Amino acid sequence: MTDLYISWAEYHHKIEQLAIKIHQSGWKSDRIVCIAKGGLRVGDILCRLFDRPLAILSCASYKGKTRGKIVFSKDLSMTESSLTGKVLLVDDLVDSGISLSEAVAWLKNRYGDEITQIKTAVIWYKACSAIAPDYYIDYLQDNPWIHQPFEKYEQLTPQELSIKLGQKSG
Repeated sequence: MTDLYISWAEYHHKIEQLAIKIHQSGWKSDRIVCIAKGGLRVGDILCRLFDRPLAILSCASYKGKTRGKIVFSKDLSMTESSLTGKVLLVDDLVDSGISLSEAVAWLKNRYGDEITQIKTAVIWYKACSAIAPDYYIDYLQDNPWIHQPFEKYEQLTPQELSIKLGQKSG
């Protein structure tokens, strides 16, 4: 397995490519749900481009490079009173496929009577995934570890950042 390093410019360009792919498909969502944390930036940009309400489903399964048990938030965070119509579920990537497939199941379990259709979109689709997203930009046959530009903040404290930027701490 190789490593794939992504810059901020590449990251944003891929989200824009994803938006174009969804737009060119002709399918229109009524709502966008992003899986947090990885899908937050993707969902934010897509909801702005498509002018759709955004809901956030918090999820955790990784600690560094180690995958553990998946845990979802109790509720969606959203400003709408309900989740209805066609839903676009977005994340940054699909690795094993567990998070994406369980998020679809979570939405159907909670909002199944109100949702008419769910489609999924990610930037990176790894070959090892048990689920194929409806929309994606890069299919990664060799299943690399993806180093995204925001990962550096997971290894940095506010104190270290203030020292790095030459500012007084405290």
